[in-house]
Amino acid sequence: MASNRKLNWEGCNNVRDLGGLRTRDGRLTRWGAVVRSDSPGRLTEAGWTALYAHGIRTIITLRTHGMVEDELDFLPRYSDIATVQAPIEDITDTGFVKQWVDSSLWGTPLYYEDALRRWPERHAATLSAVAQAQPGGVLFHCIRGHDRTGIIALLLLALADVTPDDIIADYELSVDPIRDELLIKRQTSNRDVILDTLAKLDIESYLLSGGMSEPDLKALRERLLEPVQ
Repeated sequence: MASNRKLNWEGCNNVRDLGGLRTRDGRLTRWGAVVRSDSPGRLTEAGWTALYAHGIRTIITLRTHGMVEDELDFLPRYSDIATVQAPIEDITDTGFVKQWVDSSLWGTPLYYEDALRRWPERHAATLSAVAQAQPGGVLFHCIRGHDRTGIIALLLLALADVTPDDIIADYELSVDPIRDELLIKRQTSNRDVILDTLAKLDIESYLLSGGMSEPDLKALRERLLEPVQ
């Protein structure tokens, strides 16, 4: 996995560019195209300056429908940065709450497979927003930059056909000892869970079934990947 992808934006502590990752056919993901982070509402003036200098012109906020999250309410410091609200989960879904929220497993990748089954339309709409974003880089984030951000990063990198090892390594850069301890207690690991999730995911069919268009799939791949030499 490419090194030096972590970005130092003052106020945030979990920011990284998804560029420089190798795909299974030997291509690379594009630097500056998409960045993942914790909430930019925490950025200082210097942090916003660094975000803008990195080329970010669209911010996609990953929300949970039915949940009040004040940390996700902010205004960009630059007027030409577009913002998109993307509710990718639904806390009013009682089955989801019982299985994942009440069990404390919501903060682990164990819930990803079930979330993908429940909300393909929400995920497809979010990736369509990345595809349709104005020129410039796209930042997507939740509060910590771990869970909701992690599942969208997984989908983006799977569509770009990034190697599973690099997808897992990127996920694990969001360090969470409590998450890892929960997985150990269930005799599994981030690697095993994400490998299993990816093995069951036909990414193109999944996004199309969720309502993403063929042109948006093509545009998103072009945004994510360096041109073929």
